[in-house]
Parts: sequence; C-alpha cells; structure tokens
Amino acid sequence: MDFQSLGLIDPLLRAVSEQGYDRPSPIQAQAIPSVLEGGDVMAAAQTGTGKTAGFTLPLLQRLEPGKPAGSRQVRALVLTPTRELAAQVGESVVEYGKYLPALRSAVVFGGVNINPQINRLRGGVDVLVATPGRLLDLYQQKAMSFDQLEILVLDEADRMLDMGFIHDIRKVLRLLPKQRQTLMFSATFSNEIRTLAKTLVRNPKEIDVSPRNSTAERVRQWVVTVDKRHKAALLTHLIGDQQWFQVLVFTRTKHGANRLAKQLENAGIEAAAIHGNKSQNARTRALAGFKSGDVRALVATDIAARGLDIDQLPQVVNFDLPNVAEDYVHRIGRTGRAGADGEAVSLVSGEDQKLLKGIERLIKQPIERRQVSNFEPPAVADIPDDREPRSRPNGSRPGSRSGNAPANKGGGQRRSAPRDADGKPAPRRRRRGGGGQRGGNGGNRASRG
Repeated sequence: MDFQSLGLIDPLLRAVSEQGYDRPSPIQAQAIPSVLEGGDVMAAAQTGTGKTAGFTLPLLQRLEPGKPAGSRQVRALVLTPTRELAAQVGESVVEYGKYLPALRSAVVFGGVNINPQINRLRGGVDVLVATPGRLLDLYQQKAMSFDQLEILVLDEADRMLDMGFIHDIRKVLRLLPKQRQTLMFSATFSNEIRTLAKTLVRNPKEIDVSPRNSTAERVRQWVVTVDKRHKAALLTHLIGDQQWFQVLVFTRTKHGANRLAKQLENAGIEAAAIHGNKSQNARTRALAGFKSGDVRALVATDIAARGLDIDQLPQVVNFDLPNVAEDYVHRIGRTGRAGADGEAVSLVSGEDQKLLKGIERLIKQPIERRQVSNFEPPAVADIPDDREPRSRPNGSRPGSRSGNAPANKGGGQRRSAPRDADGKPAPRRRRRGGGGQRGGNGGNRASRG
C-alpha cells in the first residue's frame, strides 16, 4: 500500500514524498480514508507511529480549495494540551500543505506575547493549532470567529479530556457549530476517557491499530530498584557508565526538575530543565540545545511527554514514576519512534512499588528488574528524607532503657512497689505542695490564669 492508494490529492502526495515517506503506517492507512469520508473518528495508536500525519493530511484535503477563510474566521481547529505539541502540529500543517494554494495556518499558545497572534488571525486562517487557555483568551478579545468551522481535532485526546482540561474543552465546544467533523487521536484511551469522549462525537469510527495502552515493541524497558535518596547519584552513574549522550529524564514536579538539573550540572553533566513555569523562550532554548547535543540530559515534567519529537532519541529515564499509569506510555513513547530502537529506564524506590504495579497492569506485561552495584536498596522501606534512623542498642525496642530490659507503657524500666516490714504493700504518701499532683493546689496547669 502507498499513500496514493489512500485517495490523497497530488499536492499532498508531493509534500509527503519530499518528507521521505513512501508507505503509510498502520494508523495512517486506516485513519486517512476514514477522515476523508467526513465522519467522526476516534483513533488510538502507539506514540511515534505517525498519528499527526494521520489527521493532518486528510484534514487539509477536506478543506475545500478556493474557499478561503473570511475575516477572523477559522475553518479547522486543532487543540493540543501543550505548547510543544502545538508547535509540532503546526510544523506538520505547513510541511504537508506547502503545495496547497493560499493555505493559511497559525499556531497560538500561552507564554508569549498575544498581540502578534491577534494580528495573525485578523485575515482568517484555514487551520488554527491552539492550546485551550490561549484560544479562550483570544476569543474573548474577539480575535476569531468559528462561524465557518468545519473540522475539530483533539490531539492527545485523553489528556485533553482529563480533569485538567475538560472544563476549558467544554467552553470551547460551546463556541463551535454543532454541524462539524470531530476527530480524536491519542496513544491511550482509558475506559473512563473513552466513555467521556463518546459524548462529544456522533457515531464515531473507532480505530485501534495496536492493543490499547500498549508500548512500542522496540523499546527495551527495565527498572532499577534504589533508595529514593540515592536516585540522583544513580542517574549520574548510569549516564557515565552506560555512556548516554542524549537522555530525556522525567520528574513528577517542576521543583524536582529544577533540582535534578542542578545536581546533574554539579556532577559535570550538561543538563537543562523544561516545565510549565519556564518561559517559552527558555523552553525553546533548552529543547534546541538538547536536539543539537549541547545539552546531554533534558529534565522534564509531563508536558514534554506530549509534543517532543526528537529523531532517534535513544534513552528515556523515569526519575519519578508518573501518578497516572497512562502517562508512562506517553513518556517512553518519546524513544523507539518510527521503528527505531529505544530504551526506557525507571528508577524505583520502595514507595513507588504501587505505581509500578499499576503500570504493569496497564501495559499487560512485567518490566525487567535490575540492580546496580553499590546502589542496592535497603531491605526495609525507605526512610523519609527529613528523618534519620535512630540507633537502638542491642536491637532493643523503643522505650526500653537497655537492650535487655522489657518495655512498658511509660517507656522506662518497671519498678517494684514499696512494701512495709511485713512484706505488704506500703501506703502511698500524699505529695504536698502545688507542683506535682494534678488537681493539687496550684499544680493544675489549667488553673494558672
């Protein structure tokens, strides 16, 4: 099968050929004809299998030639969860549409000046690629109208529909014509998200070209068990010992990304952090340095799991496992793309075991466990960072005075009760004064004013 057999027009075929592609991937072979038919589509396929071209090519063909968008009008809208993914999709629209006459497109997202984006939209665009927040900002400023909208695409639909985006997505949907074609593409669809997605489409054609939530076969996955306090040292060791020269590292938090990047820099490894609090210019510089090789380790939060397209990326490391198992699939999908080999390593401490089991249930396969010399985890559960183990003499229990003394409720050694000359328990003396006995004169704290 070739692209011509899918029904694509000559200008698109020419652009595809110049990109070096001659045969469609499985998702493209099924999605392109389905989108060209004009109905709604829900498509799931592994990351790195060409989903972007799977909707971009037929979308461009369906936009009727010679029918330019009117002033401030948008004919096709592609929504993405991250700036990086928006930029990537925007590049694909330009590349594949280069031979279509008078095609106008734009990419808008937050973190940059909004005024150039407003100016770009004044004449109308055929294809607008946007993140939800900036799109709503522009709409409120009357920078665009959706009266002529024909097609809506939700890229990485599972993330777009989770609790972080669903409210903005519903706001956007209320602005769009009810008569439209809706396309949803993603690597993962949980059952809950799949149910929600079906409320936003009409009788969609569902396409699954690989088992749901599966990982690429050419990605070699393994886990290193380690005390969480030694993860940074282990990562530094692995980068040097394994001779990793381009590694994408995922952390759970922005603060953690900054801290780890600094630790790697201090260890002599060129590193940069990329996350939502970074300015767009800083994110762009970090990504450019990583692609060129000037940055050896790019430390990222999950924003980078959706939209980083790096040719032949050899290694991905999960410094922290994600809280959502589906995000593991997207993270490691940054390597092993387009049939290349890849490697995904996860650093797992005792407290990560539950998350690891959830990931293995999702991908329906166990992940190989390994240990690295001098980084073996302790036999007991990890101790929180802000506490140190207490030394206990002779293995005694807490509260005992020595290793051989039994512990009691008071935490000290049990004393014998006083006895009289006949061996009988002696009567206890009542303590005088106000200091000692609760309820005595002046001794009760509550009576001190």
